[in-house]
Amino acid sequence: MSVAKVTEIISSSPTGIEDAVREGVKRASKTIDDIQSVWVKDTKATVVNGDITEWRCTLKVTFIVKD
Repeated sequence: MSVAKVTEIISSSPTGIEDAVREGVKRASKTIDDIQSVWVKDTKATVVNGDITEWRCTLKVTFIVKD
């Protein structure tokens, strides 16, 4: 039997939402093993002078708990 845990992280990217999600998972995988899935809970954008300068995503990362 496996037990999973969910943790929430926030990631960002000047490029776009998909890049923010990829970078968030990539960074989380440095300290979290066995990541199974990610859910994009929320997205936001930083706007400066009418232009989007950064995308921010709140992610729920699911991983298997080790024995």
